[in-house]
Amino acid sequence: MQGILVVDKPAGWTSFDVVAKMRGVLGTRKLGHSGTLDPMATGVLPLFCGGASKAVDLQLDHDKTYRATLRLGARTDTGDITGTVLETRPVTAGEAELLAALPRFVGPQMQLPPMYSAVKVNGQPLYKAARQGLTVERKARPITIYAIDYEGSPAPGEYTLTVRCSKGTYIRTLLEDIAAGAGQLGAMSALRRTQAGLFGEADAHSLEEILAAKAAGPEALAGLLLPVERVFEPLPLLAVDGPTAARLYNGCPTSRYPAADGRYRVRDEEGRFLGLANIRGGVLRVEKLLIERGTA
Repeated sequence: MQGILVVDKPAGWTSFDVVAKMRGVLGTRKLGHSGTLDPMATGVLPLFCGGASKAVDLQLDHDKTYRATLRLGARTDTGDITGTVLETRPVTAGEAELLAALPRFVGPQMQLPPMYSAVKVNGQPLYKAARQGLTVERKARPITIYAIDYEGSPAPGEYTLTVRCSKGTYIRTLLEDIAAGAGQLGAMSALRRTQAGLFGEADAHSLEEILAAKAAGPEALAGLLLPVERVFEPLPLLAVDGPTAARLYNGCPTSRYPAADGRYRVRDEEGRFLGLANIRGGVLRVEKLLIERGTA
């Protein structure tokens, strides 16, 4: 199996749980994922299978979109309602105050990672220290919030927001800060990722759907995988002839290549996606081969 399987992660599963399960389903240990989700979160979790796992860190778009619900009135140790309540306070603000606070949180900013996170300090994930009741000094990191859209109030004291943001943004922390901006305590009560880079909800498959395809046979399961080239669709396409493909495959540059300088996704004469290449000063060089060895 080679390609990208976009999983609709169910609540209660860690991202690692999903990866472990899919290793068995897909029959490969070569499996990478794009963007960890909290156990309580649901939604888009792209898994890169087989040779496609080499593309995880090459993605052109790492931005994310989330639909999150903020519950006012309490603060927890985890930043969401699964944690231990540390403090409560009467809710004295509503929709108007929340909407007034939102614009302050759009744009570039520095965010302090929460203690209950996988960020490593001195080689240890913060959540391990947090479980021991420890607080570790950590550094704020640059993030960007591109937009926050208000989606309404599903229940008294709860407000749903759609957030478009850069990689590495902690929505729990953002919601706590938004609550504080409205003069309140708050915690996240629901979270769903609706977009991860170029992959959205329309690309995602539930675990039940994936297991049913597995039972139906290899062709049905393979039919759920997206081609790795999908990650690089924003790049211009370069179709190369047989000799040039062979040179790329063997890591040899091609001089005086008749195309503009730039970065390309490359296919061979038969339409197979080979990987990424660059042209600089008329010289074509391979950047990353993403076709399995022995198939070119």
